[in-house]
Amino acid sequence: MDEALLRGLTPGVLAVLVRRGADFAAAEDAVQDALTEAVRVWPDDPPRDAKGWLITVAWRRFLDATRADAARRRREDLVDEQPAPGPAAARDDTLQLYFLCAHPSLTPSSAVALTLRAVGGLTTRQIAQAYLVPEATMAQRISRAKRTVSGVRFDQAGDVATVLRVLYLVFNEGYSGDVDLATEAIRLTRQLAAAIDHPEVSGLLALMLLHHARRAARTAPDGSLVPLAEQDRGRWDTRAIAEGVAVLQAALARDRLGEFQAQAAVAALHADAPTAAETDWVQIVEWYDELARLTDSPVVRLNRAVAVGEADGARAGLAALAALDPTLPRHTAAAAYLHERDGDLATAARLYAEAALHAPALAERDHLTRQAARLNTRLRHGPTAG
Repeated sequence: MDEALLRGLTPGVLAVLVRRGADFAAAEDAVQDALTEAVRVWPDDPPRDAKGWLITVAWRRFLDATRADAARRRREDLVDEQPAPGPAAARDDTLQLYFLCAHPSLTPSSAVALTLRAVGGLTTRQIAQAYLVPEATMAQRISRAKRTVSGVRFDQAGDVATVLRVLYLVFNEGYSGDVDLATEAIRLTRQLAAAIDHPEVSGLLALMLLHHARRAARTAPDGSLVPLAEQDRGRWDTRAIAEGVAVLQAALARDRLGEFQAQAAVAALHADAPTAAETDWVQIVEWYDELARLTDSPVVRLNRAVAVGEADGARAGLAALAALDPTLPRHTAAAAYLHERDGDLATAARLYAEAALHAPALAERDHLTRQAARLNTRLRHGPTAG
């Protein structure tokens, strides 16, 4: 069985059922039944038109379930609407599925789960493994999400920004279990980019590609984090970088700047530098200024302060940092880094240790702890110690 083919066909099949009048929850169940049947039948009897076969089987399963439910309205009308077997229509409703799964009535976690299930074609077990929760918990989350959107009209206008935020959440989950969510997010964003002409979709795709290109260099063999400045740039994926830069340039040329394009521009400047020392920090600060204007995000201003410290010196960075709320996530770690660059090792060591206590992930906590230990060793053994 070609699992990638099935996953690629899933959203289109589901969209056809919803467009024909099936409520989302029942349609999604019927599509899953059809996929199960395909796994059983196709190895011995592959269809000529895979999508048409799935639509026919899924629609029949939906109708069977509808007939079995005496309380469901419009049963006879739906039966009369059963299409004749044959090649599937060329219409692609996948874009509407993106909007439906990212409906504002859903929580971010539910929207992500529903997108992976309905658009990504992943199983509940795969999604649960990726998010490190019991399968039953994920099944309940998806069921609630399906019930929530079942009453939503399929022809309502969707919010591209919400869809992009959901896809970015998927990408940032990275990898766990047997599903690589970063790769999955790139696949889904490519699909979205093919369905809609929007510069911010291209900006998000470029951002994902540029970040993903550095993935192999982000961790050491023992699993510890490797900071950007210390990464082996020979391990970066130059093909992904080239594609990301090309996608970004085409988006920027349209002169409709958005948040994801600006973030991608920062990532492109990092990717373009042959060495960390050759990074164009002045331009990066300028792009963070654009990002701050677009988002007014304190996290963006925190990142800008670090960039200012690189471009104009550590004390300038500390001055920019001082204007921000010290309870911001990673504020203490940024302060530690800038104090180290300013030569105040004792303060930096103390702040690294403090930041480690509040790190959101184990790998980050271990990295900050090692930074504190490194500086404390230098302080104990004097300025000539490594």
